[in-house]
Amino acid sequence: MTQPAANTPEFSVSEIAHALKRTVEDAFGHVRVRGEISGLKVAASGHVYLCLKDANAVLDGVMWKGPANALRFRPEDGLEVIATGKLTTYPGRSKYQIVIERMEPAGAGALMALLEQRKAKLAAEGLFAAERKRALPFLPKVIGVVTSPTGAVIRDILHRLSDRFPRHVLVWPVLVQGEGAAEQVARAVRGFNALPDGGAIPRPDLLIVARGGGSIEDLWAFNEEVVVRAVADSRIPTISAVGHETDTTLCDFAADRRAPTPTAAAEMAVPVRDDLVYTVGTLGLRLDRALSKDVGAMAERVQAVACRLPSPRELFALRQQRFDELADRLPRALAANAQKQRVRYERAAAPLRPALFAQRLRVAQTGLDRTAYGLAGIAAGLTRQHENRVEQASRLLETLSPYATLQRGYAVVRTQGRHVVATTDAARAAVEMVVTFADGDVPVVMADGAPARPARSSAKGASSAPPTPPKAQQGVLL
Repeated sequence: MTQPAANTPEFSVSEIAHALKRTVEDAFGHVRVRGEISGLKVAASGHVYLCLKDANAVLDGVMWKGPANALRFRPEDGLEVIATGKLTTYPGRSKYQIVIERMEPAGAGALMALLEQRKAKLAAEGLFAAERKRALPFLPKVIGVVTSPTGAVIRDILHRLSDRFPRHVLVWPVLVQGEGAAEQVARAVRGFNALPDGGAIPRPDLLIVARGGGSIEDLWAFNEEVVVRAVADSRIPTISAVGHETDTTLCDFAADRRAPTPTAAAEMAVPVRDDLVYTVGTLGLRLDRALSKDVGAMAERVQAVACRLPSPRELFALRQQRFDELADRLPRALAANAQKQRVRYERAAAPLRPALFAQRLRVAQTGLDRTAYGLAGIAAGLTRQHENRVEQASRLLETLSPYATLQRGYAVVRTQGRHVVATTDAARAAVEMVVTFADGDVPVVMADGAPARPARSSAKGASSAPPTPPKAQQGVLL
């Protein structure tokens, strides 16, 4: 048994999908959704895809390129935001999503929590340490300003610098909010630091990073890490002048000095020229007065001391009087001294009469003659004594001399080596010998043989005796 046809109309899948799309868009054509960003992804086309979630549900979202570029902050995972747009469906996947037209952080609380978290992270790295801070130059020659070239900030800075002390200012134009602002500010700070000294573009002595006031979202670019690290790494002293006095960004902590306003930054950068002129003039007057006072005091001291001193005429008068007295006494003193010396001379010369001197000379001569005579006698006696001793020694020498013995007919027999032959055994043992007589030497041999050449006599007086002629044959001596 067949069932009767139902009255419910049939729809295709596409019809249902488009009907749902129209229903959702009509019912939720303009909504504000609060949720936490998750799964953030930026496509190459510039579109942003994300999810908004709370504790119980997840809503897909998409933000086209135009609205995404207009954001005044950088979306991040975990950031709670309020997204404004419309709900729609995606028929190809049977999903619904929100097309976000505007998005903002969900109140200052969420941004402040993110700010505190980032601040703690950067502080732990030492980027805010006090020892990193450098003193600002007293009067910089060139000042670099990183800000928007069209806002009132740059005009306020230039106007205040012109009023206080005109300086050479270099402006690096950047965006100060929105997409890409943080990267441009960081590049500007690093670009100023990269300028070489003495180049075509002068390198600044001081940097000012400035922006006008606004909400925390407007100032969020100066809380980005890229800006904070660029300012902290800057070798040029930096002043942060972001927002008004009550506004605080992480760039303020990284800079060497924080200014409450851009105008105050210009006041920190240079002193007031008129004040310096006035100060220098005042110091010059004080110096002149101090010098005049010191000179006057010294003059008074000199006058006081001079009053206690006698006049030069009085000083010289006393010396002149003393000189006159000495001049009067000098001739008399010279005469008295000459007389005194004359008396001493006469007393010394009195014992030196010629007769007395001659008598003493004769006595001395007599004594000298006697001494000389005695010395001559002593010398003669000593001479005779020594002559006798020499004569006795000569006679003894003649008596003991072997030559005297040879004169009495004796002879001395020696070997060729000049050793004395004293025994017959020694004579038989020798082959050749020399017999020394009073008038010379005669060589002999023990057997038949030719006699040797007569040797020169070594006896006393033998040098004058003629040599003994050699014999044809010499017989045996013993």
